[in-house]
Amino acid sequence: MSTMRSIPYSLVFILPALIIIGYVLGEWWNYLTPIFVFVIVPILDEIIGVDKTNPPDNQEEELKNSKSFRIITWLCVPTVLGIVFWGIYIVSVVNLSIHAFIGLGISIGINSGVMGINVGHELGHRIQSKYEMALSRLILWPTGYLHWGLEHVVGHHRHVATPEDPATAKRNQSFYRFWPQTVFGTIRSAFQFEANRLGREEKSAYSPHNRTLRHLLYTLGLLVGIFFIFGLTSLLLFLLQAFVAITLLEVINYIEHYGLERKETDNGYERVKIIHSWNSSHRFTNWFLFNLQRHADHHYKPGRRYQTLRHYEKSPQLPTGYAGMIWLALIPPLWKRVIHPRIDDIVEGPRIEESDTLL
Repeated sequence: MSTMRSIPYSLVFILPALIIIGYVLGEWWNYLTPIFVFVIVPILDEIIGVDKTNPPDNQEEELKNSKSFRIITWLCVPTVLGIVFWGIYIVSVVNLSIHAFIGLGISIGINSGVMGINVGHELGHRIQSKYEMALSRLILWPTGYLHWGLEHVVGHHRHVATPEDPATAKRNQSFYRFWPQTVFGTIRSAFQFEANRLGREEKSAYSPHNRTLRHLLYTLGLLVGIFFIFGLTSLLLFLLQAFVAITLLEVINYIEHYGLERKETDNGYERVKIIHSWNSSHRFTNWFLFNLQRHADHHYKPGRRYQTLRHYEKSPQLPTGYAGMIWLALIPPLWKRVIHPRIDDIVEGPRIEESDTLL
């Protein structure tokens, strides 16, 4: 039964298939992947609709322990690495037109974001499994965002919906101002966490023990290796796909907590509640993103596997799935027009009971 329920999440493998098909067909067909993600998926979200059902309590343990759900995420690791290095090789031996090169880079970047960073996020929360933590680092490597995997767990989940979190967008802040805040702020946050940790151990923040520095060196090593083995064109493709993947992650970060704030208390900030994450239960995008849109529950129990995440009706609800919301996020006046009234409804809405409090 649980095996059958895991099958829809394998739809994510459509993305690498579309990349290959687009390349084989050539030229403008290399844009097949972004057309599918940003045009077809929002349409399918509206047609297929939402799924607000939650796993029955008596089935949650079975779902959590089901190997089929894990295997899908494990298979994403060689797929992402294979697509990135295949693309790097292709452009080193084939003279693509500029528009085909850009289309291929964007398509690979979308795959590195949707399948790569997102799965790295899912696996990165499996802190009790050395195997899955290693897979998380491996799948994040081709995006140069290894440090994000660390900061997300130790920083974002602690400071979410406060000014201390670089990955929380403030009200009236456009995505274009948010991007540098979160990209560079995440690096600073990850480094500071490691510096504090090493300080308690009486070790230098600039020693090999600093995981953030090691992560940045791993990325630098990859860049140098690509340049000397495959050449400048391959390095440019790698940088393009990494930029697209990172931007895709950060626009989703922008959407997930935009304008939501935790109140200050005498002891810091109130605990995270279900009103501090935007939620969406649009079925099709949730299949592609491993239920990432059930974000309130993710912040409730970060260790919960994607197949057991729950929908909360009292959480702020997005009008569509992430694929559709990205269009709004890129047009600030339209974004504010849609989202700000929903924020006001949250502020003026019914009191959130303690039973609804999330960590």
